[in-house]
Amino acid sequence: MKKPTSVFSNIKLFVLCHGLLQLTQLLYSSYFKSTITTIERRFGLSSFSSGTISSLHEVGNTILIVFVSYLGSRVHRPRLIGLGGLLMSISALILALPHFLSEPYDYDSVMHDRQDLCSLQDTSNITEACGKTEIKRIADTNNLWLLMAIAQLLFGVGSVPIQPFGISYVDDFAGRGNSPLYIAILFALSVFGPAFGFLLGSVMLRIYVDVDRTGSVTNAELTPTDPRWVGAWWMGLLISSASLALTSVPYFFFPRSMPLESNSGTETTIQNEDSKKPEFSMLDFLKMFPRLFVRLLLSPLFLLLVLSQCCFSSVIAGLATFLTKFLERQYSTTAAYSSLLIGAVNLPSVAVGMLVGGVIMKRTGLSLKTIPRFSVAMLTISVILIIPLFFMGCPTQRVAKVNYTPHGFLATCYSNCSCPVNAFNPVCGSDNTEYLSPCHAGCKEYTKDPKNKFRVLKYTDCICIAYRQGSGGGTARPGPCPNQCPHYLLPVMFLISLAGLIASLTHNPIYMMVLRTVPHEDKSFAIGVQFLLMRVLAWLPAPALFSMVILSSCI
Repeated sequence: MKKPTSVFSNIKLFVLCHGLLQLTQLLYSSYFKSTITTIERRFGLSSFSSGTISSLHEVGNTILIVFVSYLGSRVHRPRLIGLGGLLMSISALILALPHFLSEPYDYDSVMHDRQDLCSLQDTSNITEACGKTEIKRIADTNNLWLLMAIAQLLFGVGSVPIQPFGISYVDDFAGRGNSPLYIAILFALSVFGPAFGFLLGSVMLRIYVDVDRTGSVTNAELTPTDPRWVGAWWMGLLISSASLALTSVPYFFFPRSMPLESNSGTETTIQNEDSKKPEFSMLDFLKMFPRLFVRLLLSPLFLLLVLSQCCFSSVIAGLATFLTKFLERQYSTTAAYSSLLIGAVNLPSVAVGMLVGGVIMKRTGLSLKTIPRFSVAMLTISVILIIPLFFMGCPTQRVAKVNYTPHGFLATCYSNCSCPVNAFNPVCGSDNTEYLSPCHAGCKEYTKDPKNKFRVLKYTDCICIAYRQGSGGGTARPGPCPNQCPHYLLPVMFLISLAGLIASLTHNPIYMMVLRTVPHEDKSFAIGVQFLLMRVLAWLPAPALFSMVILSSCI
């Protein structure tokens, strides 16, 4: 008599659940990346600090990934995946805590006081007060930075079992002909996670950060286009936490092993992987680890495949973290609109590429010799498509005392203006130079917007600007100076998306090639080593390296 099986003893249902978990996992991480510039502005972080936080989750993941992969089918893989999902849910809650533990957002404004205007007076008392405020702000920022770092480390630990256990579980119990398609579906579904994450960021960043403290009334002075605007970055983290918790629950009902799916889609006898593999203790594994690790690295095919994935992943990691910032500064767009473009155009094209790559793999049955040729051809086309991007940009806007140092009177024109040390209220002078604040431009007065009494129309009597123009009455308007490149934004996004689609066609074939070039008993370990190398060589250093390039370019 055939033993009845649970509804959860179905590999297709597992693929669906795992796709949803990976989708929410990447929704969380990509949402955080879409809010990086907002968090920088809210807590006064540098690009290097935010890039470090962004990559810290790779540390916890890197330390544990190989040891978790060693466990393979020796443990209840679905339950460990569920526990990992719950840990990631908790980390999202911790990451949102800085909003609730910090004071309400306080931005520079002449509407609050006149400190942002040039005031020719004794600066001793003001300097002392500003110094104390700055020391307190830095101390608070350091504490909150530590909290965000802990959250990211916990996220890394929780994400450890997701891909190695999920992919090996699918590959073990899916029909051999169906495995490439199922894994392609997993990757394609997971790519929609970043798309939804950036779209969620686009929505949340249009809501004022302190909406929970000010009620439904939005800030009357700032708009999302104002460089001082800070959106409700924390709200998306709460949504991510709830989504991760919900998608983690089904894993506690999947069996340790399930009926093996045949090529026709029917089920055959239950696979008991534990009976086929010799048992090793953790101590035995630690002794065997160097030999197994070296054996994989001495496989030229495995090593070259993983290194190619590392190069590809480095680009993805850097773009995922800082593409929004690049679009904001280079093409004068808002954080919300850049997140919308990435989520609605760029990432769906990558998802389509991954899915089509899986279909190509299943329909054509690409051999181990054909896959590299196919990959080289697709990646070459992708590189050719991005060459025009080198000619579709503008020089960084000239900002006084940042990337442009005036001489003579201009270097000291605001020295007696009592400007706050950490002032940030950018204005564009009539001399086409951007200043950190009206005070740094030497502006003494301002005119209110007749259409909105809470906003400034222009700043007047700006001594630094008047000196540069050689005439009296220098003026400045709120906000950074525009550049001449906004019309490039949509063509640039089209080229990036098209190049990403073509490059992602190679993702699934290369991944399946890795699985097919290692012995079956080393599959879980090989996946662990693969992800270890990708994290150490790509996902961990790439955001920090990109941030250093951005800092050197003054973006």
